[in-house]
Amino acid sequence: MSEKNVALFLNRPRNILGFFGIWLPPASFTLLYTIYMLFILLTQYSFVLFEFIYIVEVWGDLDAVSEASFLLFTQASVCFKVTRFLIHKDKLVMLLEFMEEEVFQPQNKIHERYLITLSTRVKRLCLFFLMSACTTCTLWGMVPVVDSTAGERFFPFLIWMPVGPANSPQFELGYFYQMAAIYISAFLFIAVDSVVLSMIMFGCAELEIIMNKVEQIQKVPLSGKLKQDERDQRIRDNCELFKKCIKHHQEVIRFIDIVEDTFHANIFFQLSGSVAIICIIGLRISIVEPGSMQFISMLNYMMTMLSQLFLYCWCGNELTIRSELLRDVMYLSPWYEQSNPFRRLLWVAMERMKKPILFKAGHYIPLSRPTFVSILRSSYSYFAVLNQAQNKEK
Repeated sequence: MSEKNVALFLNRPRNILGFFGIWLPPASFTLLYTIYMLFILLTQYSFVLFEFIYIVEVWGDLDAVSEASFLLFTQASVCFKVTRFLIHKDKLVMLLEFMEEEVFQPQNKIHERYLITLSTRVKRLCLFFLMSACTTCTLWGMVPVVDSTAGERFFPFLIWMPVGPANSPQFELGYFYQMAAIYISAFLFIAVDSVVLSMIMFGCAELEIIMNKVEQIQKVPLSGKLKQDERDQRIRDNCELFKKCIKHHQEVIRFIDIVEDTFHANIFFQLSGSVAIICIIGLRISIVEPGSMQFISMLNYMMTMLSQLFLYCWCGNELTIRSELLRDVMYLSPWYEQSNPFRRLLWVAMERMKKPILFKAGHYIPLSRPTFVSILRSSYSYFAVLNQAQNKEK
């Protein structure tokens, strides 16, 4: 079976996840692939464990806890996402096969252009997200070099480590472990998110294709321009085309439902964690010295988290807008010149489309621009509370 749509939308995240052993295993070398995957997961889970141990040790010191907590939330989110991704590989296979079904195949150059345009758009947005995350990791790695004083060495991240930074090669080993783990985390973070975002945008592209098909419904004038048999044939063709559009729309809804059912917990965990992460990063930015490498890295990390949050809400909003626009396009078709079966189908379809397609995190929170604004407001509220508590301690 051809994988044109899968390759078009999921080529980059598939390559990244395949490189780290998280994608579907190959037909051969399955055991080695599994061992490699477990090693990658070990780097992530051990990082969370070391972070948790450190927070327990410094519990009560708001400054130290806040400095370590934002990374704990991020790493926990990565572990949660990747683990659920691995658990639901059967649904991933179903979705990949779904994307290559005949009903989703482009029928002309216009349909191909819709698919290419939206796949390119989501790829560029995810690439910006990836570059921002890698830049943040690089800046974190530079902090021990740039911000060190009097030759004192320290690790990039405040986590418990079985080795210390004072002596070599313990410092080099600890530094390499932290940077390798955080870079792997960044790539996995973006790759899993890119799979979800690309599938949502694939649904958007299919809705645009349906709108194009609806616009192909021909008028059936009552004047003598058409012979009776030509009118009857055009009416039948229009009715058949509209039936295909409705079937196509139902398949898009089914596809989006499976995507939501597969990844809704990931997105809900991410949105919930983003509130804590953003307010803690804001707190750290208000504490660290402006212009320092740590300040710049925190600022860049804030931009990364906001871009990720915006991507989810933007893609979900685009899906909802197109589902609402499809209903308008159907109503603007020359339905009044069609047969009674066509009109009945249109009535049923428009009644169904009164409820637009909403992609929800946790089957509860719709991904939309108002959700993005609401999360920012909540983050600021929690930041204000934490900032006030810290000022009281001082």
